[in-house]
Amino acid sequence: MAEYDYDLFVVGAGSGGVRAARVAGELGARVAVAEMDRLGGTCVNAGCIPKKLFVYGSHFSYDLRDARGYGWSMEPSFDWATLRANKDREIARLNAIYDGLLAKAGVEVLAGRARLRDPHTVEVGGVERTARRILVATGGRPVMPDIPGGHLALNSNALFELNTLPQRAMVVGAGYIALELGSVLTALGVDVTIVHRGKEILRGFDTDLRCHLHDELELKGVRILLETQVVSLDKKGNAFEARLDNGERLETDFPMFAIGRTPNTEGLGLEALGVELGPRNGIVVDENFTSSVSSIHAVGDVIDHLQLTPVAVAEGMHFAHHFYGEGAHRIDYTAIPTAVFCQPELATVGLTEEEAWHRCQDVRVYKSVFTPLKLTLSEREEHTIVKVVVDASNDRVVGCHMAGHGAAEVIQGFAVAMKAGATKAQFDATIGIHPTSAEEFVTLR
Repeated sequence: MAEYDYDLFVVGAGSGGVRAARVAGELGARVAVAEMDRLGGTCVNAGCIPKKLFVYGSHFSYDLRDARGYGWSMEPSFDWATLRANKDREIARLNAIYDGLLAKAGVEVLAGRARLRDPHTVEVGGVERTARRILVATGGRPVMPDIPGGHLALNSNALFELNTLPQRAMVVGAGYIALELGSVLTALGVDVTIVHRGKEILRGFDTDLRCHLHDELELKGVRILLETQVVSLDKKGNAFEARLDNGERLETDFPMFAIGRTPNTEGLGLEALGVELGPRNGIVVDENFTSSVSSIHAVGDVIDHLQLTPVAVAEGMHFAHHFYGEGAHRIDYTAIPTAVFCQPELATVGLTEEEAWHRCQDVRVYKSVFTPLKLTLSEREEHTIVKVVVDASNDRVVGCHMAGHGAAEVIQGFAVAMKAGATKAQFDATIGIHPTSAEEFVTLR
C-alpha cells in the first residue's frame, strides 16, 4: 500500500501549476491538482488572453482610421456585447483544453479551495488527501486601495465582465495592467484619466521608452496625472467621485485600480506549518522551488519573483523535471523579454540604459524615433522608438527596447540574438528586411 495518496498535490491550476502537474504526470508521478475557480488561472481567465483579445478588438478603431488613407471608405460600428461574448467563448474553449491536457497526463482535478493541514496533507471540500510533495501555485491577486470608500473601487477583472462600456474611466496605476486596459478603453471611445502616484509611468522600464509612451498615450487622448493619488471614493448618483490629493474631484463611471498584485498565500495554512514568507507574503523558495518546509514547494507569482506567465511555466517545468525526471531542465532568468500591450505596444529585453550604466564600465546607446511607413498615408499621428544598449567593453548588446506597432513580435527575435551573445557589430552586419520597423535595429549608427 502506498505511503501517500499522491506523489504530488498541486494547489492552483494556473499556468505554473498546470504545467508542473501535467509534466509530472507524464513522467509517471501520481498527481492531483485542486482549483477553486476555472482552469488556467489569471492568464487564461482574467489576464493575458482576454486582455490581448480586447487589445486586438479595440485596435480596429485605429486600423479603420488608417484605412481611409489607403482608399477604403466604410462606416464603422462597434458592439461591446459581441466582443465580450466571443471572448467568453474562447476562454471556455481554453478551459476545456487545460482539462483535457491534465486528464491525458493522468492528473486528478479536484474542484474547491485547498488548505494545507500538515506538510503532507491537503484538505479540499472537507476531505483530506496526502502527498509526498505539495506544490503551491496559487498565483496572485489585485491589491485594492485602503482609502475611505475603497469598497467601491473596481479591479481589472471588472472590465472583462462589463455589460456596457462606461463613458468615463479612471484608471489608478501606471504599470502593465493599467496602461493596457486604459489603452483598450481609450481606443473604444471611453474618456480615460490615468492617476499615478509616481513621477512617470511604467516604473522599471527604460526612461526613453517611458517618456515616449507617455507622449503617445496623450496624443490618443489619455489624460495622465502624475504624482497624484486618490484619497477617497464616493458614490454620486449612478457615477463615482474620486477626491485627489491635488484638490481635484474627478467624476467617473468606472473607477478601476491597478496598483499592483500580491501573492495568494492567505488562508492556505502556510504560517502554521512554518513556511517562510517574504516581506510581501510571497513564499520563499530555493533554486529548486523548495520552501523552508522540505515537502512544500512553490512556483509562479506566489513566490513574488517575476510575475510573468512564461516564467511560471518555466518554473513548473523545472520543478517537474527536477523531482520526477532527470533534472535536465534549467531556467535562465537573465534577459527575459516582456511586452506591455498598450497602444502603441512596448516590448523590451535586457538592461535599460540606467541599469547598463550601473553594471558596465562604459555604455554606448543607439536610438531612433520615426513614423512607421504604414502611417505615412494615414491621418493618424503615432511614432515608433527603437533603442539598443551596448556594453562598450566587449560590444555585446545588453538591451533592446521598442515602442510601436508589432514591438512584441520584433523583440522576441532579438531576445534570441541576445541569449546567443550577439554584438553590435553582428547587428550591423545583418541585412535588414526593407521596409520594416524591425530593420531599424540593424541600421542604427
